[in-house]
Order: sequence, then structure tokens, then C-alpha cells
Amino acid sequence: MSTKKVALVTGSTSGIGLGIAKKFASEGINIILNGFGDAAAIETIRADLAKTHGVEVRYNGADMSKPDEIAAMIQSIESEFGAVDIIVNNAGIQHVQPVEDFPIEKWNAILAINLSGSFHTIHHALPKMKAKSWGRIINIASAHALVASPFKSAYVAAKHGIAGLTKTVALETATFGITMNAICPGYVWTPLVEKQIPDTAKARGITEEQVINDVLLHSQPTKKFVTIEQVAALAYFLASEDAASITGAIIPIDGGWTAQ
Repeated sequence: MSTKKVALVTGSTSGIGLGIAKKFASEGINIILNGFGDAAAIETIRADLAKTHGVEVRYNGADMSKPDEIAAMIQSIESEFGAVDIIVNNAGIQHVQPVEDFPIEKWNAILAINLSGSFHTIHHALPKMKAKSWGRIINIASAHALVASPFKSAYVAAKHGIAGLTKTVALETATFGITMNAICPGYVWTPLVEKQIPDTAKARGITEEQVINDVLLHSQPTKKFVTIEQVAALAYFLASEDAASITGAIIPIDGGWTAQ
């Protein structure tokens, strides 16, 4: 892909988003990082990506729950680069609690970031994509865009909403050289997941191995975590010319979870 392409990856200061940003940068794509974290650490990530891969890397700290900040971020990217060529809507948060006890503010925050944030990003970036007759929009959804789990009402609702948004935008943009797809990972091995294992083992009174096999990987027939690199490789493929005829797809990468 041309080094003239620019990709915005939301929630890309760690985990899956950072893995996708690294993959895209390694393929010669300019990157806009977005997300929360220590300013010095983010600058180290930004500078390292730019130096290692010889691409332009910017950081924009827009809060994905705030439409005005999203609009300003897209405007800033367009002012510098002309258009956003590739959008990866990855930013997301989670909260687990029975629905009758689920805090209203948590529901609102999860819907705002996990669902509405994607809408606002697409809403503002689409006119310039249409003008160029080229664009790739990739939503990082979840296996929970296809199936439900208890105690995750807001997250599951948001991810099911992402699936609907993906299909709708795909249909609206089908004749403009723009594709819209959703990637639905199962449990991915990230630093955040890894750090939770000892606490979960202690809380449940089981071994760390039991946490991995009986709790986290219970629903994944392969009994293996999805890797960040696997998700990033799929995202890059969907952004490539080889995937020009793939649009409106809701693609599981979940070790067989949703095949059951």
C-alpha cells in the first residue's frame, strides 16, 4: 500500500489498537495514534514507530466519548493529510454487572465510546473518503457482536450495534470505493488480560492455569488465545486492495467460539 495512505486507529496506545498501528506502520502507512495513557510513554511509542518504519506518526488524544473532540480530530487529520484513508474503530471500555445493578453512568459511557464513537468518526470522515472514491473502515467488534454473555449488557448491546452499523455503512458506501467491515475477536492475549489472571485466581480460589482454561478460554474450542498479531494481520488485509470486494462482513476470529 502507498505511503500516502493515512490510518486513524482509535484506542491505539496499547493492546490490540497498538498492534494494528504497528502492523500498518510496518507496511508503510502513516499513522494517527489515539488513546489515553502517560504522555511520555505515548511519545516514546509515537517516535519509535516513526523511526522504525519511516512513516509519519501523529498522536491525537481525542476522548472518543465526546463528539466535538472526535470532529476536531478528523478535521485536524484532514488539514494535514487531506483525508483519512483508513479508519480502525478500536477504542472501547468494559463493565461487568447484573443488569438490574448496572450503573446508568457505566451504560452511557460504554455506549458512547464503544458504539457512538464509531458513528461520529465515520460521520465526519466519510465525505472526504467519498470525494477520493477510496476508503477502508474497520470496526474492532467482538465475539459479543454475535453472541451474548451474562452481566455484560452494555458491552454486548454496543457490539451488536456495531454489527448493524457496519452493515448499514457498507451498503451506503458500496459504490464509492469504500469498504466497511467488522472484526470480532474472542479472548485476545493482551497485557491487560495477563495482569488480571493472578487476581482472578486469588478471587476464585483456583490456579492461574484454571483461570486461563476454565474461565477465559472456556468458550473457545481451540483453547488458545487469539493473538494481537493475528487481529492486526486481518485488519491489514481488510485495508488492502485484495479485500476490495469484502464489505459488510462481520468476521469472527475467535477460536471457534461463535461456531457453537
